[in-house]
Amino acid sequence: MILVLMGPPGAGKGTQAKKLVARYGIPQLSTGDMLRAARKSGSELGQKVAAIMDAGGLVPDDVVIALIEDRLGNPDAAAGAILDGFPRTVAQAEALDAMLARRGKRVDAVLAIDVPDDEVVRRNAGRRSCPVCGATYHVEFKPPRSPGVCDADGTALVQREDDKPDRIRARLEAYHRQTAPVLGYYEPKGIVRSIDGVGDIDAVFDRLVAAIG
Repeated sequence: MILVLMGPPGAGKGTQAKKLVARYGIPQLSTGDMLRAARKSGSELGQKVAAIMDAGGLVPDDVVIALIEDRLGNPDAAAGAILDGFPRTVAQAEALDAMLARRGKRVDAVLAIDVPDDEVVRRNAGRRSCPVCGATYHVEFKPPRSPGVCDADGTALVQREDDKPDRIRARLEAYHRQTAPVLGYYEPKGIVRSIDGVGDIDAVFDRLVAAIG
């Protein structure tokens, strides 16, 4: 079973992916994690990735596809995998389909977690972290005992630049711009499942499981 997990930043993809891994016993494949692991491995492909990244370039689609194909060959992926963060473009979706077809596989479901833009901004803009111990908080969902101060060491909490509303909206615009064509590519295949991403984590997970069927 090959699942593609999509959703805007802050939709809860990471949290839900971990629950899907536990439920179905298949690994989560994050392209970012895979690129970092390949670089660290020192393999021929890893050296190629390292050279591209060190030069400040974008890793080409064919290299990312090769990494995914290599990872799908591991024993823990024999029953399938959850692709998180890939494909981001129609060209990547086409390349993924071609690679899977060579292996006698296909994308079984594209799970699109839908969260309104205003809710995404609310979730992300409320995040705060401690620059000393790394503890994370949310002004609304997980506030510290004393406003603006870390519970563990009393350090003033900070907001990441990426979590400021204007930055969040820019990332949302980029997501919608990139994602709409990808969903359009998969729609005719009848495998896109839209899931309401608002509400309790377990309730959203139940919707995901029902959508997978």
